Amino acid sequence: MAPKKIMVIDNEEGLCRMMEAVLLDDGYAVRSFTDPREALEFFRPQVWDLVISDIKMPGIDGLEVLRQIKEREADIPVIMITAFATVEMSIQALRRGAYDMLTKPFEPDELLFRVRNAISHNELREENAHLREELAEKFNFSAIIGTSSSLQKLLEKVEKVAVRDTSVLITGESGTGKELIAQAIHHNSARRNKRFVAINCGAIPESVLESELFGHKKGAFTGATVDREGLLQAADGGTLFLDEIGNLPLNVQKTLLRFLEEREFLRVGDSTAIKVDVRLLSATNSDLAAEVSAGTFREDLFYRLNVINLHLPPLRERRADIPLLAAHFIARQNAAFGTNILGLSDEARQAASDFDWPGNIRQLKNVIEACLTIETEERISLEVLSQFIKIDSHGLPGADYTEALANFEIDYLRQLLRETDGKVEEAAQKAGMNMATIYRKLKKYGLKKSDAW
Repeated sequence: MAPKKIMVIDNEEGLCRMMEAVLLDDGYAVRSFTDPREALEFFRPQVWDLVISDIKMPGIDGLEVLRQIKEREADIPVIMITAFATVEMSIQALRRGAYDMLTKPFEPDELLFRVRNAISHNELREENAHLREELAEKFNFSAIIGTSSSLQKLLEKVEKVAVRDTSVLITGESGTGKELIAQAIHHNSARRNKRFVAINCGAIPESVLESELFGHKKGAFTGATVDREGLLQAADGGTLFLDEIGNLPLNVQKTLLRFLEEREFLRVGDSTAIKVDVRLLSATNSDLAAEVSAGTFREDLFYRLNVINLHLPPLRERRADIPLLAAHFIARQNAAFGTNILGLSDEARQAASDFDWPGNIRQLKNVIEACLTIETEERISLEVLSQFIKIDSHGLPGADYTEALANFEIDYLRQLLRETDGKVEEAAQKAGMNMATIYRKLKKYGLKKSDAW
């Protein structure tokens, strides 16, 4: 890693050289200036990691140096040095954007301590900015894969819903991407800089679900040895996503309803109400209206949650998106494991598009990952794909899939050998396969070069 670059500005040459020597010994790249005008001429944005400047200097004082540097690069940390530190001067420097103040005389250790803090702070700021950019890209609506009309209509609705602070109920089969839509809503809303907290209501035992959501007071029940903050309080200012909300027990439904109506709740065992500002998003793969009719879900809560309904279509209703999603998952696996699978073969792409995918996008993702672990060719073949999903014989009457595939491969291999005069290396190149695969398939079907004629 390249050393951090520090610009030092001080009209006292001896102090300038001392700071330069201390910082160089600590592994920094340093350039010192005794003339602030020369330093400003030399300064370029995105080149330096830190500036250290004296305040009292002839010609141009340190506050003017600070102003001009911040004008060119607002985020760069600047440490100001002074022998005449006053509260007023410190406030003025900090208001103008100084990161820290250092009072003369100072020891080398103090200088290094302040410098390390300033650079660490800047690195953390840059890391957070990078993470925010990654999140914005990941949860941008254009990053949600698919061109089908049903998905595009849904995303248009999601984009409008994101900016309005209303409750949203996301419905759809398991694996359709309900949490991804909830995250997209959060990261495109005014709450994006606060927490997104998710909980699967079907994965937590009923006995502890209320405590998980609302928290509890010490002694509220056996095992409650300390006060505990619930997920609702943890999401204050942000978004709480309740997945599989149809699994909420009736007593928890009642408490949640009170929160939605009054924006306050009681922790288990507490008598003091807690107010929080949280947007609630929920999701279910069940028919909540039917559960209301059956008496297992409160009607008043259902209407509170279902202010806006977003229904995610299953993958079988957006077949045109299957090849796009498969290509996306293949690219992600290639990046993660350094592989270079080019995509699905034509036959595998057609079979994947024809398959109903009862587990939806989640199942497609898992199948693609499984295929990539065993595929030896440049593209995922029909043979490999068929090990993970049931594939129809594609119009071959009376033939089961295994037999149909075998007949196809035998005919194809014979044709390859015929066209290349039995030369296996040429046959492999023509088919886009490696020689080992050709030999393996010849052995599998008991074929010889002479069988081509």
